[in-house]
Amino acid sequence: MREIIVFGAGGHAKVVIDALERAGSRMAISLADDRPELRGQDFFGYQVIGGRSALLERNRPYPEAIAAIGHNAARSEVSAWLQKNGFALTTVIHPAACIGRGCDIGPGSFIAAGAVLNPDSSIGEAVIINTGSTVDHDCVLGNAVHVAPGCHLCGNVTIGQGTLIGAGSVIIPGVRIGAHVVVGAGSVVREDIADGLRVAGVPARAIG
Repeated sequence: MREIIVFGAGGHAKVVIDALERAGSRMAISLADDRPELRGQDFFGYQVIGGRSALLERNRPYPEAIAAIGHNAARSEVSAWLQKNGFALTTVIHPAACIGRGCDIGPGSFIAAGAVLNPDSSIGEAVIINTGSTVDHDCVLGNAVHVAPGCHLCGNVTIGQGTLIGAGSVIIPGVRIGAHVVVGAGSVVREDIADGLRVAGVPARAIG
């Protein structure tokens, strides 16, 4: 039986666990979190075995793992630690997601219920495509991107590493969004956005 480590005991971990359970394959889910007060506690039907030190102390082969953390920087850091210490990042796709032909999804990524990836889109490592979001044809998303619930990325959109696309946002075809950008919820992005900016509005403009 496969064992999968779900690292993180927060809201996003609930969504990841639910997707794993609904997938119906034979697996054992183990839950890890660095917060010492959670060790031994029940979370969403699973006991938290501890944090990174507890994972390394276990006398068994390293299983698959996913960083089930919503925050981009934290998810990226934990994913890198897991890989460095011998864990294979696993990709979790909810059975109610729709994945088009030719899509490439990197390890450690999560595709939620109702999400749509249309043909020839490329998704990096440790990416979240959240509930009901659509990524149209030929989009390219860098590592540790989070596309929040209800977003729509039109065709040929490029999004840089570590960027957050806020809930309900729309990205117009062909737009390039840089790395570590924050797009506020409900925005419409019609023009390219440089690295590191925070934008919001209809149309989206820099806000600080």
